[in-house]
Amino acid sequence: MSSISDPNLPQGEPASKPEKSAALGTVFMGPNGLRAGWRLSIYVVLVAAIGFIVVTAVRFIGKHFGSGHPPEPGVLAPIDLIISELIVAFIVIIAAVIMSRIEKRPFGAYGIPMNRAFGLRFWQGMLWGLVMVSVLVGAIASTGAYSFGPLALGHTGIIRNGLLWLLGFFLVGVFEEFTFRGYTQYTLASGIGFWFAAVVLSLAFGALHLANPGEGPVGALSVFAIAMFFCLTLRRTGDLWFPIGVHCSFDWGETFLYSVPNSGTTTAGALSHSTLHGAKWITGGSIGPEGSLFCFLIIAAAILLFHRLYPAPPSVISKA
Repeated sequence: MSSISDPNLPQGEPASKPEKSAALGTVFMGPNGLRAGWRLSIYVVLVAAIGFIVVTAVRFIGKHFGSGHPPEPGVLAPIDLIISELIVAFIVIIAAVIMSRIEKRPFGAYGIPMNRAFGLRFWQGMLWGLVMVSVLVGAIASTGAYSFGPLALGHTGIIRNGLLWLLGFFLVGVFEEFTFRGYTQYTLASGIGFWFAAVVLSLAFGALHLANPGEGPVGALSVFAIAMFFCLTLRRTGDLWFPIGVHCSFDWGETFLYSVPNSGTTTAGALSHSTLHGAKWITGGSIGPEGSLFCFLIIAAAILLFHRLYPAPPSVISKA
């Protein structure tokens, strides 16, 4: 039996509704499921919601059970660092765990596989970070612009603060690496490509450091450069354990071992009464060694050396 069309209805209308539905569907869905922008938006909302709950709880606890003596602005103490970084790391990781359930992916896909925790790559990163910061401070010292100064701690204090700062900066590495090169990098890269996402997130990483007391544009540019180095290590090793190690030991070396400003932030409980004196392009000024010209040279050398020592695996080459 043939059908008879109603001449009063537009003949193209029945076919247009599926087309509109399909077009609307492509706004939300892509070849890999929900588009990267929407997934990233959900993650940001989760971070904000979880952050609000956690920070509210912490403030309540601090108000009723705390000492009532907030830390001096711009000055870090190891216990304060451990508490603050533990909180923010918990927030971004829990949000990603929720997203892994939504996306039906293992959490380790976002850069921190637990079966590789504290494995060889992490300790290699720790060595790289310590060597890099030592060469940096050594280069500044070779010009007469850095003095180690007398020790500020006794034997017990050296061990105690050294370990506390190490734990604190490990948490800094986990939080900052996962925030900018974990879930966000994985998700944004699925939409716009790995290196484009790396540049966008590294620029954001550098820009956020401008909020640090004593930080400046040169220091933020240095942070961007080292962030791109971290992205290279992620690309070549497949996870964040190497850059977490570099991040941890580099910051520990700056803050505790050599006792200099770290991205414009000074510390309480460092190893010595060190001083930086001389031209800002050498010492970094209030920024610290990260604002020194030597820092850019060392980052460039690290990128070239890492590129030689850690060639791209076949899976990465095939995606390039």
